[in-house]
Amino acid sequence: MKKQILSLDGAWELFHFPQRGSPVQTPDQLDDHLVLPAVVPGEAQLDLVRAKVLPEPYEDQNIRALRPYEFHEWWYRRRFACPPPREGERLVLRFAGVDCRADYYLDGVLFGQSDNALIEHEFDVTARLAVGEEHTLVVHIHSPVETAMERAGEAEPTERALEGGYEGLRLRRAPSSYGWDILCRCVTAGLWRSVTLERRGPHRAAQMYLTTRHISRSGEQVSARLRLHYVFETDALADGLSLRLEGFFGGEEDPAFTLDRPVWFVAGAEEFDVPDARLWWPAGYFEEGQDEAALYRVRLTLRRGAEVLCERWEPLGIRTLRLERTDVTTPQQPGNFCFSVNGTPILCKGSNWVPLDAFHSRDAARYDRALALFRESGCNMVRCWGGNVYEDTAFYDLCDRYGILVWQDFSFACARYPRQETFYEDCRREARRVILKFRQHPSLALWSGDNECDCMYTGMGSDPNRNLLTREVLRREAEGLDGERPYLPSSPYLSPDVIAGKGKPSEDHLWGPRDYYKGPFYLNADARFVSEMGYHGCPDRASLEEFLPPEALWPWRDNPAWITHASDFLGADGPYAYRVELMAKQIGELFGAVPEELDSFILASQLTQAEAKKFFIETARLRKWERAGILWWNMLDGWPQFSDAVVDWYFRKKLAYDFICRVQRPLCLMMTEPADWHCQLVAGNDSRRERAGHGRCWDAESGETLWEGDFRVPANENITLARIPVRASAQRLLLIEWEAGGEAGRNHYLAGPPPFDLRRIAALLLPWFGR
Repeated sequence: MKKQILSLDGAWELFHFPQRGSPVQTPDQLDDHLVLPAVVPGEAQLDLVRAKVLPEPYEDQNIRALRPYEFHEWWYRRRFACPPPREGERLVLRFAGVDCRADYYLDGVLFGQSDNALIEHEFDVTARLAVGEEHTLVVHIHSPVETAMERAGEAEPTERALEGGYEGLRLRRAPSSYGWDILCRCVTAGLWRSVTLERRGPHRAAQMYLTTRHISRSGEQVSARLRLHYVFETDALADGLSLRLEGFFGGEEDPAFTLDRPVWFVAGAEEFDVPDARLWWPAGYFEEGQDEAALYRVRLTLRRGAEVLCERWEPLGIRTLRLERTDVTTPQQPGNFCFSVNGTPILCKGSNWVPLDAFHSRDAARYDRALALFRESGCNMVRCWGGNVYEDTAFYDLCDRYGILVWQDFSFACARYPRQETFYEDCRREARRVILKFRQHPSLALWSGDNECDCMYTGMGSDPNRNLLTREVLRREAEGLDGERPYLPSSPYLSPDVIAGKGKPSEDHLWGPRDYYKGPFYLNADARFVSEMGYHGCPDRASLEEFLPPEALWPWRDNPAWITHASDFLGADGPYAYRVELMAKQIGELFGAVPEELDSFILASQLTQAEAKKFFIETARLRKWERAGILWWNMLDGWPQFSDAVVDWYFRKKLAYDFICRVQRPLCLMMTEPADWHCQLVAGNDSRRERAGHGRCWDAESGETLWEGDFRVPANENITLARIPVRASAQRLLLIEWEAGGEAGRNHYLAGPPPFDLRRIAALLLPWFGR
């Protein structure tokens, strides 16, 4: 019997009250109170905006108007029709995302509770829907702040959180919703993902996990050894059951491989060979002529003779993935942090993925455009940062197609979390649901226990290796359910050797003073893999005019609206208010002065950010294998703000995005910093095939050709093409272009020490980018 799904999305009724002294205790009391229309998936605050109770939250400083509603409770109600279950059938209510602590009622009777917004919740309601066809579903969502206050007595003095985030330590929601330097404070509530009623038959493929054991090559022929792990839910074992696994490549209708086996028990494993296997590769490393990764669609069926009892579909990318990693790196003994796919080392170039929206019900609608930015800009890795929610299956489906490796943090960030066993058990359940949901996706490359929680431990003078949450609880779930993928306890991971002063972490976040982007901190950093590194850039005027009122557009100094969108919810004395001045200081570092009018300020800021991001990426490429990856901060804003993002919330691209698109291409010609009166012109080839072409480098002002010639670069290597005479003191703009295999490329190099003349550089450089 196939699963049938009834969507309960769409129009609901919404009631809300301050939770303290609420006039409603049970669903039957709701009819005496004002009802508002609600939309599911959605957040209650957005329903208040639609009802004109709240102003548009992203404009001006309206986000602050949400604060009183953090103390409200919310009652969602919907009526629906459902015929009673048939014999052998189960009816399951599935809530894909509920924010956050909730009680569930059917026809006035409490049937379930939950308190985790990050995972789905299922309830078998077969018995409750056995009588009648008209039913009323009510979800009562408690105030997250009131809930946190109820649990505040459990707090221990060893716990720590960022300012404004202590109430989030025990309630499993997006950590960033309490306010962060990259997101407004927006403590939401609601049914933020879909609600469905599923009719399930007596048989179900509960688990299906395919892994690539090894790959064999004979000439151009490739075969792969796969392992299938399966778990069925059925009571029909005595009936002579069998399983069939069919793999369909791309859109082909005939299976590329088939496996038939008898089923003697509900769980088991089988290994088998796939001849003529098509391998999954990250972007930039595709087979020649491919513009998407090689993907199979795999169907697992449980059969009784010719009868199909149940089926399950999953994606399959045939590939091996390894992470060669050391805990530390030192100048004397350089470490390693390098991903290899199918035995080939991958230079990872990509960005951090932060919340797409402070209202997470709107995330899914932004997936296509957001991941298109990653694809267009040449990213082959995305890091899903631990201050966020877990993205949904559609996100991973796109990453599978585009060949974008996914570094997945568990949703813990910048905190010392509770150490009670009850909290650990909640985290085990969360990790298990997340791992089982995503482990089949070939794009998934790494599980990381958290973001910067090790740093919170050391900031308090304690050892992060005593953190049982990441060293034991999450590690056991990751290794038990998905032992094929590497697990990193924290990002960055401060191992016992790092704590003992025996070296620095091989993978690190390079923030530092955030001064001149070519300063010693950035030039001398010895991290083997950089997973965070950013620089500020102002959004376009058109975007500023959308979220700031005319009177708040300028000046930037002492501007409360700019500070709010910095993002600081506590005002001028808050922890993130400095970020407006930081943006101005970075302009002054490169151009010697901060413009006194808005358009010049925007131009100077975007040029500064673009040069910095370009330099960070080129540094990683020029130090290839000494540094095996850079994940810069960040691609896209989660609300309108002043930030390190290279694309703002409205999807308007800053100049840095154009620069990045050029320097992240698989083939790129780049210039090193001057030494011995010269810069080296280097060709970097981040692909699996040799590249040959013709290139030229010249002075943008004089037009003098400094180098021109043919070149040939071996697969996955860098080579030096020429030594270009450049004085360290001379300010020059050098332009580079090339053609190889019918593909043209462009780059540039800004030589010399700051300060530069803003008008001169803009006049020379912007036409080069068609601006």
